Amino acid sequence: MKRELAVATVMLALGAASASGKECAGVTFPDQVQVQGESLTLNGLGVRKVNVFRVSVYVAALYLTEPSSDPHEILQPNTPSELVLEFIRPVSAKELRKAWEEGFAKNAPGHPPGLKDGLGRLNSWVKNVTPGERMTFTRLPGTGLLFDLSGTVKGIIEGDEFSNAFLSIWLGAIPQTPELKSGLLGGPCR
Repeated sequence: MKRELAVATVMLALGAASASGKECAGVTFPDQVQVQGESLTLNGLGVRKVNVFRVSVYVAALYLTEPSSDPHEILQPNTPSELVLEFIRPVSAKELRKAWEEGFAKNAPGHPPGLKDGLGRLNSWVKNVTPGERMTFTRLPGTGLLFDLSGTVKGIIEGDEFSNAFLSIWLGAIPQTPELKSGLLGGPCR
């Protein structure tokens, strides 16, 4: 675990972003980030909205090595990618865990025990979040999914299978919201 955190710290240090960026719902994201020495480009932005009142919870940004509007291509774990969530309202750890579990149930039904174990690990790192905090999920092919909470690396969940299933919560057949998925795939941010 110490080695994983050391590797993660180095990777984040290499992840300096460019000065320009794109804005959605008052939140700005850089056009590019660096992951494992590779430049990732902002593919799209979307807003997560909940309940009948369409309350905005966070703005999500998806970074890829090559722009794509094909979720099946994006979910292939052969290249790094990064999903960043910046919260625009407070959300409890309990609400986050519930949303992820629902997303797994819809997009990876009957998932193998390894996915459940990975979700358990991720859930153990989650805390209540406040506006302005960011969660960053970096897919590292051959390694797994690195989780960073507002600049602090919490750890890596090993395996490409988990990172693929986790990203399917946003990009799978039954995403959290179709508008959010469309925005991450390069459509309008709404």
